[in-house]
Amino acid sequence: MTPDIKSAPASAGHERVLILDFGSQVTQLIARRVRESGVYCEIHPFSVSADAIRAFAPKAIILSGGPASVTRPDGPRAPAIVFELGVPVLGICYGQQAMCAQLGGMVERSDQREFGRATVEIKEDCALFEGVWERGRRYEVWMSHGDRVTRLPAGFRVVATSEGAPFATAVDETRRFYSTMFHPEVVHTPDGARLLRNFTHRIAGLRGDWTMAAFRREAVEKIRAQVGKEKVICGLSGGVDSSVAAVLIHEAIGDQLTCIFVDHGLLRAGEADEVLRLFRGHYNIPLVHRDASADFLGRLAGVSDPEQKRKIIGATFIDVFEEESRRIGGAAFLAQGTLYPDVIESVSFTGGPSVTIKSHHNVGGLPARMRLKLVEPLRELFKDEVRALGYELGLPQSLVGRHPFPGPGLAIRIPGDITPEKLMILRKADTVYLDEIRKAGLYDAIWQAFAVLLPVRTVGVMGDSRSYEFVCALRAVTSTDGMTAESYPFEHAFLARVATRMVNEVRGVNRVVYDVTSKPPGTIEWE
Repeated sequence: MTPDIKSAPASAGHERVLILDFGSQVTQLIARRVRESGVYCEIHPFSVSADAIRAFAPKAIILSGGPASVTRPDGPRAPAIVFELGVPVLGICYGQQAMCAQLGGMVERSDQREFGRATVEIKEDCALFEGVWERGRRYEVWMSHGDRVTRLPAGFRVVATSEGAPFATAVDETRRFYSTMFHPEVVHTPDGARLLRNFTHRIAGLRGDWTMAAFRREAVEKIRAQVGKEKVICGLSGGVDSSVAAVLIHEAIGDQLTCIFVDHGLLRAGEADEVLRLFRGHYNIPLVHRDASADFLGRLAGVSDPEQKRKIIGATFIDVFEEESRRIGGAAFLAQGTLYPDVIESVSFTGGPSVTIKSHHNVGGLPARMRLKLVEPLRELFKDEVRALGYELGLPQSLVGRHPFPGPGLAIRIPGDITPEKLMILRKADTVYLDEIRKAGLYDAIWQAFAVLLPVRTVGVMGDSRSYEFVCALRAVTSTDGMTAESYPFEHAFLARVATRMVNEVRGVNRVVYDVTSKPPGTIEWE
C-alpha cells in the first residue's frame, strides 16, 4: 500500500516542490536549501501513490539520494508519473541513477567509488550552472556513490564529469530533466545552494513566495479555524520550539490557551525564572508552574544507565503533565512544538502519527487516555525557520538565539547517577563557561556549547592542600543544520581562562578538559 500525501493546509496557496526520499541521511538538507530560497517544499517517501502526487500538484520534483543500488531488482524506483507530469525533475545521486535507469539508460557497479570530496569539470553550459559555474573550469563537490551511470537515456547530454563519474551531471533540457551524481545540498559542495536555486527559480520559474510573515498570517487563521472556542493546553519547556508555538497560538486565540511549565529540576541556572518572567510578565499568557524537581530527582536516584534515565524523565513528565491538565480541566486540544523533521521521521517513513510530546524534546509520549486533539502550528517548519518565526513574533534574541537544550536537561550531561550536589556543580560550571563565551563574543558563532560533569574524580593540589574533585568536560560545536558538527576551534588562552575561573569559582571541580570530537549525522548530546 502506497502512502498518500497529507499536505499542510497553510502551504496550499504557495508554489510547491515535492522531494521524493530514497533514504539518504541528508534528504532534509535538500528541503532546507529549497526553503532558504523562499520556495515551499515537502519530503515524502518514494513509494507515494501517483494519485497523491497529482493531488499535491508540484511545480517541480527532486529525487533524493539513498543507500540502495539501482542495479538490484528490488532497488527502489520513482513513480512513473514523475516523468509524465511535464514538470522539471532533478535527480541527486541515487535519484540520478533511478532517473536514468527508468528512462532507458544503464547503471552499473563502479570500480572507482567516490565518497567524500571530489572535483567536477564543467564540459558544457546548462541552466543549472548559469551564473554559478563556468565551462572549462573545475569545482569541488561532495560525492557518495558506489554505482554510476554508464549509459545515458535518449535525449540526455553530459555537462560535467568527475574522475569516478563520467556523467557527474547529465541533462535533458527539452524535458527539463536534470541530474547530478554529487550532492548539492550539503555544505561540502560550496555552490550547491545556488545550483538548487537555479533549479527552482530559473528552470522551474518559481517566484519564491514562502516567507515567515506569510506563514504567520496563515498559521493564525488555521489555528482559529481548528480550535474555534475550545481550550488549548501547551507543554512549555522554555525552549525555542515550545515558546514560539505558545506565542503564536496565544496570538491566535488569546486566553483560550493555558501553558503548563513542568520544572523537572534539570534546567540550567535561572531558566525557570526566565520562563515565568517572559510568559507571565511580558506576554501575560496563562501559565501553570509546577515545581516537580523533587519527584524527578527521587525517581532518578541511583540510576546510571542513560536510556533508563530518559525513560524515567519521560514517564515522570507525563504523570505530572497529566495531573496538571486534569486540574485545569475543559481542554480539548494539546499544543505541541512538533517540527517538520519530526513529521518526516515519524509519519512519512514509519507509517504512524507521532505521539511524542515534541515540545519536551522526546522525553515522553502522549497517553491516549488524555483524548486531546493536537494543535501543531510548527509542523511545516525546520529549526532555522522556527527561529525566524520567533523573531517575526517579537520574541527576544536571548530566547530565539539560545543554544539547543535537550528535554532531559542536565541529566544527560551528568554520566552516571544524578544527585543534587552534581546538579549544583554542573550548573555553576555551565554558567561560567557560557559567560566566558558571551564575553568573548562567540555565542552566536557556536551552534551548541555545554559543560559535562564526568563520573571521574582526580587528585589535585590547590594551595597548600590536596583536593579530590570532579573533572569537567567542555564541548562546543559549529553546525549549519544540526546534523553534522565540527568542534569549535577555541584559542588556548580562552580555554585557559575558562579553566581558571571554573577551578576557582566552582567548588567540586579541580580539572577541566575540552572535547574536540566532531560528528557525522547523529546526536550531539553527550550520552
